[in-house]
Amino acid sequence: MKNYIKLFTASTLLILSSCSNDFLETAPVTEKVTENFYKTPKDAFEGLVSVYDVLQQVGGWADLQMITEEASDNCFGGFGTADGPGALDWDRFLNSSDLEMNNPIWQTCYKGIYRANVLLENLDKVDWGTDTVLKTKYEAEARFLRAHFHFELARIFGDIVALDHTIKTEELYSPRVAPEVTYALIANDLKFAAANLGTENYSQPENPNYGRITKWAAEAYLAKAFLFYTDYYNKTDLAGVVTKAEAVTSINDVVNTSGHALIADYSRLWLAASLANYAGEGNTEMVWAVRYNSSGKGDWGLHEGNRLSVLIAPRGGNIGPYASGWGGCPVTPSLYNAYENGDTRRDATIINFAGEGLDFDPAPNKRDQRQFTGYTWKKYCPITNAAGEAIVTANGGNFQIDNYEDYAVIRFADVLLMAAELNLGTNAGFAQTCLDRVRDRAFKNATHRVPVTITSIMNERRLELALEGQRYFDLIRQSPEVAKAAIDNVNSDSQFNVTFRTETLGWFALPQSQIILSNGSIKQNPGW
Repeated sequence: MKNYIKLFTASTLLILSSCSNDFLETAPVTEKVTENFYKTPKDAFEGLVSVYDVLQQVGGWADLQMITEEASDNCFGGFGTADGPGALDWDRFLNSSDLEMNNPIWQTCYKGIYRANVLLENLDKVDWGTDTVLKTKYEAEARFLRAHFHFELARIFGDIVALDHTIKTEELYSPRVAPEVTYALIANDLKFAAANLGTENYSQPENPNYGRITKWAAEAYLAKAFLFYTDYYNKTDLAGVVTKAEAVTSINDVVNTSGHALIADYSRLWLAASLANYAGEGNTEMVWAVRYNSSGKGDWGLHEGNRLSVLIAPRGGNIGPYASGWGGCPVTPSLYNAYENGDTRRDATIINFAGEGLDFDPAPNKRDQRQFTGYTWKKYCPITNAAGEAIVTANGGNFQIDNYEDYAVIRFADVLLMAAELNLGTNAGFAQTCLDRVRDRAFKNATHRVPVTITSIMNERRLELALEGQRYFDLIRQSPEVAKAAIDNVNSDSQFNVTFRTETLGWFALPQSQIILSNGSIKQNPGW
């Protein structure tokens, strides 16, 4: 969904006026606004694209994937010795350097919610003719995306302001709501999406709908929301909307019916791990991904590229097949050492500078790498061509903003591990099979299987989904105490010392500006 006309809708600005002159209330006739726009299915499609477009905008310095990996036991903060302390604050559970450090996530997710609500409130104005199926499909996609943005906010901040409509003036100072309210909205939106999207598998890029929401993505996401909510809040169902039996049915349906599958070689999932043997973004394992490309060609306003890539790439210049970046989120030795011998995922996930014979000097007068561990991301790392030049740059793009590897939100391996977890205790044989499929692929044999337990599943999730933005949430949903036991790090070199603060309950600090703008209706999260 890359070729589109963007709708310039403001998500945070309400224009208030006490003037009652009729001529001031006349709808514009020379530009597109909500009042005169939604007339045709094409208009509705453009509105839907504007919601999808927000997915690409979450990246940047406060990329949710990056900061949650920093907060987990997978990564430290990193970047350069002269860089600001923001990355260290995310790593160390501090909020001393920038009270707005989490505002990009807050603003971007609410922009997505706003755009989804605008579309949903205007679908009935469109002349659909006899094509009511298309209307329902657009509604299902918009509701899925609204659920996604709510879920991202709720996993980061805990209690949030849940919005199933565009707010009115009198609602500007709405307080945060109880988690069951937010998750009931999420669950209902995902159920609607799952029930009203077709059974097509859109994972292949030659499909014109590649990258759009499917029934399978909705069912998998429903299971993901169920697991987080029921674990973290110690509940038996998803906000009274989805029972465990329904969650099991949903995830098993994706496993058995979707047509998605594991590709044979784990390394082929990732550009830098496979190079010429890359399976491509449209492989059968991708249940849903945020799409990126390099078509922006240096335009900072387009949000076409994956901005995470440059943040985590090796600092100080291209090295070997890996293109240059800013050295954020150096990988912890504990993650590297967690992989068993023979596990193909380790070297597909992590760059081991010494192990790969790369001469990386972290000194300030060399590459200036803060918190050098000897390891960094291979997943999502940009690459060079045969001449040693970054491919993005060689193709006329900007190495900071035009990286093109898609972000895998839900892979089929994640589906299998969720199915293993949800089927524990009721269908142990199926749970074991799901876990076995993941480990068999990792080791390329069936001799490394382990009994299926919640411990073995959580361990497998760390190894399989490392650096994909899942680990931190898997830790805190078990409990703040479990998170602390995993994340705390004491080292003879104090730059690597990390103390998880259980008083935060795992939630991130709210942006100070949002607390001020709420006129007192929103209070800071505990521990901050």
